[in-house]
Amino acid sequence: MLYALTIFASAFLLFLLQPIVAKQILPWFGGSAAVWTTCLVFFQSTLLLGYTYADYAVRRLTPRAQIRLHIALLVASLVVLPIIPGAFWKPSGVENPIWLILGLLAATIGLPYFVLSTTSPLIQAWFAREHSGRSPYRLFALSNFASMLALLGYPFLLEPWIATRAQAWGWSLCYVLFAGLCIATARRSGQRAEIPHPSPGFASGPAAREAPPTLARQTLWCALAATSSVLLLAVTNHITQNIAAVPLLWIVPLSLYLISFILCFDGKGWYRRELFLAILAASLGVMAWTLADPKLTHELPFQFVVFGAGFFVSCMFCHGELVTLKPAPEYLTRFYLMISLGGALGSIAAGIVAPLVFSADFDLAIGLVACALLLTWQTRRMPRVFPALALASLLATLGCGVWSVVNFYEDTVLALRNFYGVLRVQDSGEKDIDKRRILVHGTIMHGKQYLHPNFKAEPTTYYTRNSGIGRLIEAMHPRQEPIRVGVIGLGAGTIAAYGSKGDVYRFYDINPGVLAISQRDFTYLKDSDATIELALGDARLSLEREPPQRFDVLAIDAFSSDAIPVHLITREAVEVYLRHMQPDGVIAYHVTNRYLNLVPVVEGIAQQLGLKSLWIDDPGLDPLGSSSSWVLLARDPARLNDARLTDFSTAIAPRRDWRVWTDDFNNLVQVLK
Repeated sequence: MLYALTIFASAFLLFLLQPIVAKQILPWFGGSAAVWTTCLVFFQSTLLLGYTYADYAVRRLTPRAQIRLHIALLVASLVVLPIIPGAFWKPSGVENPIWLILGLLAATIGLPYFVLSTTSPLIQAWFAREHSGRSPYRLFALSNFASMLALLGYPFLLEPWIATRAQAWGWSLCYVLFAGLCIATARRSGQRAEIPHPSPGFASGPAAREAPPTLARQTLWCALAATSSVLLLAVTNHITQNIAAVPLLWIVPLSLYLISFILCFDGKGWYRRELFLAILAASLGVMAWTLADPKLTHELPFQFVVFGAGFFVSCMFCHGELVTLKPAPEYLTRFYLMISLGGALGSIAAGIVAPLVFSADFDLAIGLVACALLLTWQTRRMPRVFPALALASLLATLGCGVWSVVNFYEDTVLALRNFYGVLRVQDSGEKDIDKRRILVHGTIMHGKQYLHPNFKAEPTTYYTRNSGIGRLIEAMHPRQEPIRVGVIGLGAGTIAAYGSKGDVYRFYDINPGVLAISQRDFTYLKDSDATIELALGDARLSLEREPPQRFDVLAIDAFSSDAIPVHLITREAVEVYLRHMQPDGVIAYHVTNRYLNLVPVVEGIAQQLGLKSLWIDDPGLDPLGSSSSWVLLARDPARLNDARLTDFSTAIAPRRDWRVWTDDFNNLVQVLK
């Protein structure tokens, strides 16, 4: 029970640490989904270091030396508590976000996370030494069960009720208690161990006579783990960026990943090999077809079911094959080391290498091909029907992968991928008057410009003259003084179409790719009569450093796919914006969203800060426009009492039962539609 409790506590704290620390640093890096992907790379890599340490300690050190070393690490890890990153880690806007995030995580949580990573294989090895003849692998299933509890419990039981900083302090206290529990377990193991001389393995039992695993066997372990890791990141990116940008949707694939570990390592025969091999062959073909066929792009429920079920079957195959190939407990730590090596290599390939090598998101297609290759290899000596099914799935994934690449580049002028996602510029329209250029981020349109001279200068999509931002800027005229407009989120630069001579339009954007595309592939910025200023970096961090800009209008339009970065919609954020506003200036929030009801959030902040709020919900009847929703905030109520605004406004239903969003608290579950 002591061994089981220690492993459960370590796994629970390990997976609870991930969302707590990710949520703390997310605002500093633009709220991008890539922040979570980069964190996963760190977590997988540190897990590899932890398993390497466990393998070395068990095979090279005496039990007494193992215990002394591990107790020393536990005590040393307490020095870095609490797990709260210092403000000096905030980026300036010119650094490579990936390396800064990795460095921040290493300095802030590196040692505690490393110690937690070592616990499962090390404790299992101590258990196997004390209980010769009993399998320790069910303890691995227990650790994954604890991980899943932490993962699912955080967004529904912890995040809605406890502020982020309090979460960090609470976790730090629990870690101190865990350190005491782990020391007690180590001391018990030391008291039970017989230490006649240093021994790299286990002294007795029939398993001790088993031949060590070959290099080929260890490579296969690594390949299976790497494939499931690549699919984890690839499926997560696909469903959150291309199917539905629903907050917390990344929990689904990670939960399926952990469930497959639990079922496979539980030892109760959940993995029926012949059945899952046949199902996997079919699943890979269906996933590949769904990925390639453009007609299925908007079949969101169908895609979600296909990729959710297909990913689970793929993980059951990868992890089930690992179980069938597992060694005797004597080589347990080497087994886990190769699994963690594969996980780290897979996460690095999908999280770091792929964005540098590919101009678009082809990770999922590659992951499906890799899984089909492994299926073909594993069925090579089975009855003919299984190799035939595997070969068919391999041909299907290869063919559909090529097809999906061809479809992606159809009508594409430019494709660019970086830390912040995939940007694509497309041309469409057959007649000259209908030809248009579109900027797409993931699956969300971030700007559209008609190429015909009659419409080239007209604002489109969410920014037409009937939209909230269009009506607001038009309501600023006529006036003698030029206006100063700030825009958080550049896109194609459409709002610059409203600029008049003498006006200043200052755009903030964190993505250097967007700055380049808006100036090279669209003409809104260069054709505007206003003076255009561009600022690279996270808008909020930039505004915190800049002197007052004295904006007449500040539009918050920073989208990452379909979700506005939360750190731009908190009370503290609005206080930063107010410092840069004229006394009668207006802050305009673009809150168009398919999945989140952000209007009451903005209204609640306005009410607490004593601001007037007005909601303009445009159905998008303009031939050039799209439906849009803007909430306007102002210190001076008279500014929003203009009939050109109020005649088109919609009453806001306030939610006083909702807690106001701050930098230390937000609840995405609460605002899901």
